[in-house]
Amino acid sequence: MTPATPGTGSSNATSAAIAAKVSPAIVDINTTIGTSQAAGSGMLVSPTGEILTNNHVVSGSTSITVAVEGQSGTYTAHVVGVDVSQDVAVIQIDQSVSGLPTVTFADSSSLQVGDSVVTLGNALGQGGAPHVTQGQVTALNQTITASEGAGTAETLRGMIESDAVIYQGDSGGALVNTSSQVVGMITAGQAQGFRSAASDIGYAIASNTAIGIVNRIRAHEQAADLTYGQVGYLGVAVQTVDAAAASQLGLNVSSGALITAAPASGTPAASAGITRGSVITKVGGSAVTSSDTLGTAVKSHNPGETVSVTWVNTSGTHTANVTLAGVNP
Repeated sequence: MTPATPGTGSSNATSAAIAAKVSPAIVDINTTIGTSQAAGSGMLVSPTGEILTNNHVVSGSTSITVAVEGQSGTYTAHVVGVDVSQDVAVIQIDQSVSGLPTVTFADSSSLQVGDSVVTLGNALGQGGAPHVTQGQVTALNQTITASEGAGTAETLRGMIESDAVIYQGDSGGALVNTSSQVVGMITAGQAQGFRSAASDIGYAIASNTAIGIVNRIRAHEQAADLTYGQVGYLGVAVQTVDAAAASQLGLNVSSGALITAAPASGTPAASAGITRGSVITKVGGSAVTSSDTLGTAVKSHNPGETVSVTWVNTSGTHTANVTLAGVNP
């Protein structure tokens, strides 16, 4: 995939005219994350259902559905590959489809401050025709730190800043020039959160960056920054615990990952008998000293793989062989 030569569209092109050309290739993405649902956007990049979106739109999800404007019903989809560090994901519709409309990309290096842009996305997760706003490019090559609000954050570089209003649910949508070409992928708002309610300063991943990652994923390049398919999933909500905190809970552990909520029925954790208030201390051959090390240990295994999990609760130390489920990275 290569960007098109920048078009010569009039700066007076209306947002409605631009939307009419681009919106058929903008999709609504809905995910299940634990017991909750979330929504985002994506862009069709192949007529057979390949979709570009943000990794944070699908990260941690166990199921993905996609709605395409002009198509009846919804499709299921799966993750093909992701670059977590760049917040880029490629997903694929599971059903056999053909002839779907696709977006056209522009060379984002041609952008200049002051250029007019239009955004299209699934604002507020309402579905239907993409929500459209317009504005201007206000800065280029920006560095931001954006978070999900759950203690995890990503530093993203080379971002395009614009004053077009974006909403929660627009992530993965399109930042488009006046020639109806995509110059960026909407990613975060001024509040520097991926799921900000609304913001009149938004950030987008440059199209050249996104296209480069899509091409690497298509080639199934083996690299540390790329992950393909699903990773292991235990099904627990955790926080880091140290010796002092564990002692207050009556547990004799120096560190680990404390289970903060009862695992949902049917998850690997629940099936193994791991309960709220337990502290996981080991997965496979890896010591667990924090919530982060637990995540790393579990995700290093494949869905369907059976691993040994050790945890401590008020009745003692327990170890069980647990068959992991799958989750999107």
